[in-house]
Amino acid sequence: MGSRLLGIIVKEFIHLRRDILALFLALVVPVVMLGLFGWAINTDVKHVPTAVFEQSGSPEAREFLDALGNSQYFEVRYWVSSHRELTRLIDGGAAKVGVVIPPDFSRRLSRQAADIQLIVDASDPLVATSAINAAASLGLQRSLRVMARTLEGTALGRQSDPPVNVRVRAWYNPDLVSAIFIVPGLIGALLMQTTISAMAVSVVRDREKGTLEALIVSPIRRWELLLGKIVPNLAVAYGQMTMALVVARFVFDVPIRGSLTLLYLMAAAFMLGTLGIGIFVSAVSRTVPQAMQLAFLSFLPSIYLSGMLFPIEGMPLAAQYLASLVPLTYFLRIVRGIVLKGVGFE
Repeated sequence: MGSRLLGIIVKEFIHLRRDILALFLALVVPVVMLGLFGWAINTDVKHVPTAVFEQSGSPEAREFLDALGNSQYFEVRYWVSSHRELTRLIDGGAAKVGVVIPPDFSRRLSRQAADIQLIVDASDPLVATSAINAAASLGLQRSLRVMARTLEGTALGRQSDPPVNVRVRAWYNPDLVSAIFIVPGLIGALLMQTTISAMAVSVVRDREKGTLEALIVSPIRRWELLLGKIVPNLAVAYGQMTMALVVARFVFDVPIRGSLTLLYLMAAAFMLGTLGIGIFVSAVSRTVPQAMQLAFLSFLPSIYLSGMLFPIEGMPLAAQYLASLVPLTYFLRIVRGIVLKGVGFE
């Protein structure tokens, strides 16, 4: 019994030695992924892209905005001249926070409490919570400084409200429900996983069985063979997407504010790209298990670096550059923009 068992163990080790790629994927890749995700993932969001609509032009407003930029939680990237422009930046995802300072800010601050409006893209609850808490703390600090200057009992000192009142407006997800953020992202992840894995396994399986060689030497043209592989996978992915949207709407109460036609068209462009990744995976895989491992290897970084679960704004700068190379990053912006914000081509 011992010799037979030893023989089986030796045989398996010989197989592992012959399949260097599988051994590399099993031993080295998990360590690399652990280091990558431990370095990149961070829920403490800082340097949130911010747009400012400053209508006052007063020193007090400038002082508040300087404190805002120095807080490390906000990064003022845009100065706008209208509410329309501010809305366009937040709808497009270029800015996550909008700060609106009214024209009479300085006058109201000298007589009573002055309001500052903070518009937050709440489609990502982590980013929204961080921005809201940081802005509230900043408003309180500015209020204490103003009140310290009026200790002689002026009208300002007798107000019950703080002198600088930061009023928050949370757009797209006012209750900061996590499911409204995560569920639309899962649609993109499901499409990516299905198309890459199905295409890679389909081609490698036909190659293992010898079917692919028979099809190549047949009168079928190569583009017909390729299209015949793509169309069924697209149909399955569209069915999966439709079922996911139904569940999102009626189980998780995710609002669908935009055009479903536009969403399906954008999904087609995304899936053609992921099907191409699946074809590439099949080209470098010799067996179905290898194809599955490589598909998983291409899928896992996309989940963590695309902003599906963790905000990209909280990642180190180098990790944000890596995220810009992930196709899922852009498709998630499309899905959330159409589903949660109702944006289109206009």
